[in-house]
Amino acid sequence: MRDEHLALDIVQDAMFKLSEKYSDRPVTEFPMLFQRILQNAIRDFFRRQKVRSAWLTPLSTLFGSDADEDYDPLDTLEVDNTSKVANRPAEQLEQKQVLDFIEKAVATLPLRQRQAFMLRYWEELDVAEAAKAMGCSEGSVKTHCSRATHALAILLRKQGIEL
Repeated sequence: MRDEHLALDIVQDAMFKLSEKYSDRPVTEFPMLFQRILQNAIRDFFRRQKVRSAWLTPLSTLFGSDADEDYDPLDTLEVDNTSKVANRPAEQLEQKQVLDFIEKAVATLPLRQRQAFMLRYWEELDVAEAAKAMGCSEGSVKTHCSRATHALAILLRKQGIEL
């Protein structure tokens, strides 16, 4: 996390959740509970940030400095015909089936490989951040990711899926 204020907000939210939900637990359980709550809060933050960045465009880029009331930014956007989004229902169904298979294939990976794969490719953490989150060396993260991608490629090829 590069913004100290956001990091402190996340830690504060995690502390509130710990005190609200687990105040009846023994004090010896607090460190483990807090660590899990904090990890989940960080993951949630990065997921929300990823979704926001994918769907939101700053208003300043949509409106020029001389924006008038009749200006509609959607009129100026061009449609990208090279996108990989399925246009027809058959393509959408096929795409959903492929994504479902990939999700099931990821679930079959060993725990450490699945963790490394999800942190690196879903959460988009770099190797150092993933190693810190997993509590292992950067080399281990690279090894787990490599093994996971090779295993997934084999499973996908067996199903006739080429990405």
